[in-house]
Amino acid sequence: MMNIFTYFVIAVGLSIDCFAVSISSGMALKCFMVRYAVRIGIFFGGFHALMPVIGWFAGNSFKKYIENYDHWVAFILLAIIGSKMIYEALYVKGEEKVCDPRKLLVIIGLSIATSIDTLAVGISFSVLGIRILTPVLIIGLVTFIFSYAGMYIGDRFGNVFGNKVEIFGGIILILIGLKILIEHLFCLA
Repeated sequence: MMNIFTYFVIAVGLSIDCFAVSISSGMALKCFMVRYAVRIGIFFGGFHALMPVIGWFAGNSFKKYIENYDHWVAFILLAIIGSKMIYEALYVKGEEKVCDPRKLLVIIGLSIATSIDTLAVGISFSVLGIRILTPVLIIGLVTFIFSYAGMYIGDRFGNVFGNKVEIFGGIILILIGLKILIEHLFCLA
């Protein structure tokens, strides 16, 4: 049902929040340093690869109970994640905290916070019967690239992009959810 391109699009949608956090982290550093950009990329990419695996195993444990509705579960999870990203980009202003990307605890906290959504995607993969290795490798790699690039862009261009990036990521995830639902409905017709 899903192919490499679909996994790539999902990975882009999931890594957008890391991209936005990396931009702000890049702005927090007074000058771009490759080692911090690589470090953030490894942590964000690693957590984004780990969380879907955890979700996948959790989903497999209750898959038999929802297999008749798996396409709806996948759609709802992706729609919730995407809607949450859009909502937060538009309405959650909060205090703009300057995170020091050089501190290990800050990076771990940001890695966990930005990867929670990928847990739900792992559950979606599980209920859809998708093998997890290929998608998590793609998600981890794309997240690494986006995080590294975000650090660089944050250092160079500052606040040019704003919340538009997170809105785009949310729309991508909602569209992927719709694609899954439509494919399933048409296969049954």
